[in-house]
Amino acid sequence: MRVSGFASGMDIDQMVSDLMKAERIPMNKLSQKKQLLEWKRDDYRELNKLLTDFRNLSFDMTMQRTYSQKQVTSSSTKVSAMASSTAANATYTISDVTVATAASNSSSGFVKAGETLDATKGIWEQRNVFNSGDALDNMWTTKTVTQSDVTLASDTTSMKLAKGAVDANSLTEVVVDIGGVDKTFSVITTSEADLQANQVFLDENTGKLTFSETLIAGSTVKGFDYNHFALDFSMTIYNQQGTAVNQVFSFDGTESMDGVISKINTSNLGVTAFFDEPSNTFIVTKKEAGTFKEATATSEITFEGLFLTSVLGLDEANEQGGDPAQVTINGVTTTRDSNTFSINGVTFTLNEYMVGESAVVTINNDTDKTFNAVKNYIEKYNELIEKINGKTSEAVYRDYKPLTNEDRDSLSEKQIEQWEEKARSGLLRNDSILSSGLSKLRANFYEPLSGATGAFNQLAQIGISTSPNYLEKGKLIINETKLREAITKDSASVMELFTANGTDQSSQGLARRLRESVGTTIKQIESRAGNTMRTNQQFTLGRELGEVDRRISTFEMRLQQKEDRYWRQFTAMEKAINVSNNQSMQLMSQFYNNG
Repeated sequence: MRVSGFASGMDIDQMVSDLMKAERIPMNKLSQKKQLLEWKRDDYRELNKLLTDFRNLSFDMTMQRTYSQKQVTSSSTKVSAMASSTAANATYTISDVTVATAASNSSSGFVKAGETLDATKGIWEQRNVFNSGDALDNMWTTKTVTQSDVTLASDTTSMKLAKGAVDANSLTEVVVDIGGVDKTFSVITTSEADLQANQVFLDENTGKLTFSETLIAGSTVKGFDYNHFALDFSMTIYNQQGTAVNQVFSFDGTESMDGVISKINTSNLGVTAFFDEPSNTFIVTKKEAGTFKEATATSEITFEGLFLTSVLGLDEANEQGGDPAQVTINGVTTTRDSNTFSINGVTFTLNEYMVGESAVVTINNDTDKTFNAVKNYIEKYNELIEKINGKTSEAVYRDYKPLTNEDRDSLSEKQIEQWEEKARSGLLRNDSILSSGLSKLRANFYEPLSGATGAFNQLAQIGISTSPNYLEKGKLIINETKLREAITKDSASVMELFTANGTDQSSQGLARRLRESVGTTIKQIESRAGNTMRTNQQFTLGRELGEVDRRISTFEMRLQQKEDRYWRQFTAMEKAINVSNNQSMQLMSQFYNNG
């Protein structure tokens, strides 16, 4: 902060400010130049985005699928079909349908009479409700768990082990460090109510430990090993290729029947499991209908593990379904592994049985999709050249320079917007890159396709021509009736007109020509205006911006030096005036005293 003008009575701050305004005029011009360069760069990049979108669309227009879409109709909902672009136009009569069925297996009677299996509780916890004899004991796998030291954060009488379904025989005592002294607690499993001094009750089902006394905060339950019971089993199915696919499932004993079913259903095995509590029935069904097993296999689903085979009682001999589909197509009866199968690029799906009736499936060219694709392409081209023509012919308002910060302070938001709209107008007027790119695009439309094998070799023959209005600067117009007729008459020739892959430009399809031309323009623009992935030193405008920034930085240092010099000069003046005033006061005082 500077406080001045006390001696001279002048507004030094304002005087220095006014002097610096004059000094800043060259700086303002540099800032305006920087703003113009940034606007020009952004305008280039905006157009480059449109060009890139059109190049991507041109690539899509070189693909066969764009012109070979098929329309499929079925006279009955009992049969549906889909056709690939390579499918031939044809009619299929489908009759005498026997749909394929999915293989399934089920079991019941594995719960003791008078007992109920709760699907939400742990299986090990409910082991006594199963009617399975020795198999129940033998199905468990014992796994060892290493329990780390646990330091108690607060006073408590209990803690929880990492695993439940604990083998009580593997844990006989627990040692706790209480205030630096180890205390041993004997493990009991009968009941929490039976706890005596220096004992801890183990809930085998959940793994919860309850001590006979309160353990103070900071006590450490020392680590130990113990065993818990786990459950493993597997299933094997045959996929559509006839390959056996095996999936192993592993669970802790605390897992519920709902948890087991959830893991089966969310696996990639391709089966669905279901447990019906009222009837205590367990059901496993393949998701894919049909038969895919090997000739030597006896079932579509096989089971391994005592829990499935002995406890739940799933028997592969009880499998139901898994039958192939049978259908008559154009008078020929055939058997198919599943309800979905393909013939000559057409994928049929048998939805329901059909006896004594038939469905007619018709495959034709989808004229509408091809027409819409071509129409959309031409419309996007018109939008592109309209935008480029607009930029290259924008009016230039030379009296409207980019606003300085001082200018903005005196204008409203609306006025700033209107001013800048004119200030950045015409930055790409008559731009050589854009003008050259437009010329190449237009030339691509006029040149016929050499070596065409179909009925059409130029756009005018399919109803696409240049607008006769020269003010529209090369826009294309579409005769929709003529275009539809061309697609219906010879869709392959229309496709060739856009997609032909010749060795030179004249023998290339329109979409390929435009893609290459647009790609060249994109590279030229990136060389001049860069993109978000390039540094300023990698493109022309970026280097110009870097130079302007360097000059601005240098000029700012000079302005600071000049401002400091002005203040030193005015400060010196203030001091001189102050000295003069003091001398005058002294002279006046002497004259007054002598008088």
